[in-house]
Amino acid sequence: MARPFQILLILGALVFLMSKSSQAWGSPKVVRKFEDIPGTYVYVQQALWYAMKEYNKASKDKYNFRVMEILKSQEQVTDSLDYYIEVKIARTMCKKISGENENCLFQQDPQMQKIVLCTFIVASKPWMFELKMLKKQCKDV
Repeated sequence: MARPFQILLILGALVFLMSKSSQAWGSPKVVRKFEDIPGTYVYVQQALWYAMKEYNKASKDKYNFRVMEILKSQEQVTDSLDYYIEVKIARTMCKKISGENENCLFQQDPQMQKIVLCTFIVASKPWMFELKMLKKQCKDV
């Protein structure tokens, strides 16, 4: 009589353990949650370079934007290294057709100045040379 009860108890325990460890399809398991790291960290800089490249490509503005200030940078470990970056970016004097961005000066003319606050989350797999934008949210200041 105790045998069926023990089997049910074991099956119940297995179902409980399986439900605790299961992940939703498509969502990576978080190994380490977002933690603050320096904005100067090489992989943050790489993720930011990629985010700005994507921002400028998608922007309808005829001028490139570049980073004025990194406000916050964090790293999370999943199946990739995820970088959460909050930045203040501004319009430069370089038009998109020039392809130049890093050495461009910010707009000096008050009529042309534009500052934007952005939050980017970029997934990086440096061992595979892969970068992917997970989130891009920007608003004018």
